[in-house]
Amino acid sequence: MLEDHHPQPLETVDLNTLKTALLVSIYTGGMKREECEDHLHELERLCDTFGMKVVGKFPCPIKKFDAGTCIGSGKIEELKAEALAANAEVIIFDEEITPRQQRNLEKLFLLPVIDRTELIIGVFAKRAQTREAQLQVELAKVKYEFPRLRRLWTHLSRQAGGGAHQKGEGEQQIEIDRRLLRRKVDRLKEELALVVSQRQTQRTLRLRTGIPTFAIVGYTNVGKSTLLKALTQADVLVEDKLFATLDTTTRKFILPNRQEILLVDTVGFIRKIPHTLVAAFKSTLEEAVHTDILLHLIDVSHFDAEEQAEETMRVLKELGVEERPIITVLNKIDECTNPMRLLKFRLKYPQTVAISALKQEGFDELLALMTQQISLLRKVVECRIPQDKYSLVTELMKEGRILSCEYEDNDILLKLEIPHQLEYKVKSFII
Repeated sequence: MLEDHHPQPLETVDLNTLKTALLVSIYTGGMKREECEDHLHELERLCDTFGMKVVGKFPCPIKKFDAGTCIGSGKIEELKAEALAANAEVIIFDEEITPRQQRNLEKLFLLPVIDRTELIIGVFAKRAQTREAQLQVELAKVKYEFPRLRRLWTHLSRQAGGGAHQKGEGEQQIEIDRRLLRRKVDRLKEELALVVSQRQTQRTLRLRTGIPTFAIVGYTNVGKSTLLKALTQADVLVEDKLFATLDTTTRKFILPNRQEILLVDTVGFIRKIPHTLVAAFKSTLEEAVHTDILLHLIDVSHFDAEEQAEETMRVLKELGVEERPIITVLNKIDECTNPMRLLKFRLKYPQTVAISALKQEGFDELLALMTQQISLLRKVVECRIPQDKYSLVTELMKEGRILSCEYEDNDILLKLEIPHQLEYKVKSFII
């Protein structure tokens, strides 16, 4: 086995101490080199967000994946020479690599080797501000580390011989660490459940107000925070970095027809988002689930805008909200030099509007479309409901907005605004 013929692996290295990186992206016949280079560019931007300098980018064509090292021995020698020449302190793979591949590559390169997942977790750890986001990141980090425990302890001595039940120092320490990590996972889940419960209470109170809510969703760095700031003059961070903001921001806004709404800025999506992070951040992303309408922001100036939009829709489908009303907002039209791209998006996505959030262009059309979508969501009705049906009144008060309420004999006279999905429940009581 490869593990038995190479120097011992490096001990655990703190990612925050590494300053220079060589990036590697693998592609086979099914992927073009240009697409691979775009993935490397995105990985470079993640490094920039993390605070790490990229000293080399290596598109790596292969015929097939190697189970032990992901790439062949010839490519490994090339990369080793590249890393040495560039003084790289870490090699980062754009693909998720297995713990075994990680150990083997570190033995061969004599350098720390990490993958895109570990880098994204590191970026999230630096960017998380609220307690919930910090807990989510910590939970994702622990789950990622769990199968890699052996990497941390292979430098310890091992007991040889003496029976099947004797264990070396390394095996004993791995078991201890596994127990510690399991306890840590349980503790994080308990603390997170409490924080999520508090946010659920806040969300319930918000829903009871009956104020229509829009969630701004989209790929990372497409201008979501810029749009929120332009519309509401909110004091939110706007930065040209991937994952500039991880925490949900909600702001009030009044449409031209005096309709009050809530705008929710959500964490940005990204291609190859690790499943551990999708799961860990689901409660944060669920802000999109509990809104009335989605504003799907697309950076049409980006040459890979179509793939970014599809990746966002994939994550929305995973969250179960792809059927929710969606306004597709084509952002950065001032930087888009290809008018046919705008036409292509308009043909592909219904309810489309083109804007520049930075220059505040196209806002009139956007606000008109938002107003139109709200009118399709809710309906004002007048009902006469018998008092023995008060459970229905309670539900209507919870899900709708009571405009007036009077009592006449044994009936309750209500004028209320309700979601369309509740209309069938009051149909027989409408005056």
